[in-house]
Amino acid sequence: MAQSVGIKDVARAAGVSVGTVSNVINRPDTVASETRARVQSAIERLGYVRSESARQLRAGRSRIMGLLVLDMGNPFFVDVARGAERAARAAGLGVMVCNSAQNAAEEADYLALFAEQRVRGVLLTPADATGRNIETFRRHGIPFVLVDRVAEGTTECSVSVDDVAGGALAVRHLVDAGHRSIAYVSGPPGLNQVRDRRTGALNALAEAGLGPEALRELPTERLDVAAGRDAGARLLGLADRPTAVFCANDLLALGVLQAMYAAGVTVPDDLAIVGYDDIEFAAAAAVPLTSVRQPAVTMGALAAELLLEETEQGEGRGSHEHRRVVLQPELVVRRSSLAAR
Repeated sequence: MAQSVGIKDVARAAGVSVGTVSNVINRPDTVASETRARVQSAIERLGYVRSESARQLRAGRSRIMGLLVLDMGNPFFVDVARGAERAARAAGLGVMVCNSAQNAAEEADYLALFAEQRVRGVLLTPADATGRNIETFRRHGIPFVLVDRVAEGTTECSVSVDDVAGGALAVRHLVDAGHRSIAYVSGPPGLNQVRDRRTGALNALAEAGLGPEALRELPTERLDVAAGRDAGARLLGLADRPTAVFCANDLLALGVLQAMYAAGVTVPDDLAIVGYDDIEFAAAAAVPLTSVRQPAVTMGALAAELLLEETEQGEGRGSHEHRRVVLQPELVVRRSSLAAR
């Protein structure tokens, strides 16, 4: 295995001291032009690349921001990552993106990795409903911002969407279309987002004079297309099948749509479907999907900006006040829910 080129190799090749090479890299204006050119030539000839990790350890400041999301297979979180990366790059930082796969143990491992790498800070969508992983990570003193989750009972910053309002938007739309029996394909019950969207759905039913029995909940272990297909199969097996379904995210909704198509059930004539997130695939589905839009890119960018503000406070640049930013969702109506009963 070839050995990496070090700063001593550059100094030897250029016939200068290690200190001079360091000055050329970090303070080039302090080095005579002829010497600087000789060192630069040696750097290019040898292919020297300085160790950024070593420099960061000496400085005590990382140029990397961690981002830990629930599911990178979900385009919603890809958009969150795009927003975070955009804000980080504008500040001269990089983003290390990790995927907990909705698994608390994997989340704990990645948080430990972030601590080992001494990242500048972390953007986190929690998978652990108990909060134990967050409590453990907090001991390291690394700033973090919760994304797509309200920071309840904590002092940290958070950026989220009003999921209660979003659930109400979805079900109010279905009720206005004439539906009186609605299924909720909900995902893992331990996730706050799932519970909040259900609360909003029940609020909309109450506004219409309907009781909670009008909402038939079909929980799933995951928030992906396969789980949606499974929920769709269960929905087809109900003797008194609801006329509409609200899904906790678009991947579940696309899975339900696939199950209906395979069974010959027409959407929206036989079953109306509303999803959540408004990912790019929602509009491109065989039956374009009505969905509750979350401003995912904006959410990621705002979270990164809050984290940057907090870490800059630690360097003595300005003051930081922890904030909870709650964005508003928007209903995007498409053909999957347009048939009135």
